[in-house]
Amino acid sequence: MSTRMTVDARQTFLAGTHIGVLSVPDGRAPLLVPIWYAYTPGGEIQVSTPSGSRKLGLVQEARYVGFAVQQEEMPYRYVSTDGPVTAYEPTDPQEYRRWALRYLGPMDGERFFTSIEDGLSSWVTIRIRPERWRTFDFGKAFR
Repeated sequence: MSTRMTVDARQTFLAGTHIGVLSVPDGRAPLLVPIWYAYTPGGEIQVSTPSGSRKLGLVQEARYVGFAVQQEEMPYRYVSTDGPVTAYEPTDPQEYRRWALRYLGPMDGERFFTSIEDGLSSWVTIRIRPERWRTFDFGKAFR
């Protein structure tokens, strides 16, 4: 039995609330960074970072990145993809506020957002177009 996810299942899983891992070339070994992200099925992955960050510089140099999310409790699942960077945009503070609420909940999300809101004017949102996909759904092995 195949443990691969269907197209719909992988897109739904990626659209869920997970910590993503961004992978970008950095000399001998890739830089792997846990990161918040946004994804709408069929769209592009969005991540945001301060404009002076090392990861942004490496992403701009590489222009092609890897990205993965996983579910750590049973049934174990993951979606991994890679693709080109399609855009760099100023981070929309209200969009990032929605991310903070999604990841941290209403109270902690608002508190966190308030603490970084002024600095968001120098953040950049990176858009990534998924091209190649790898998936695994451990739960399918027992059906």
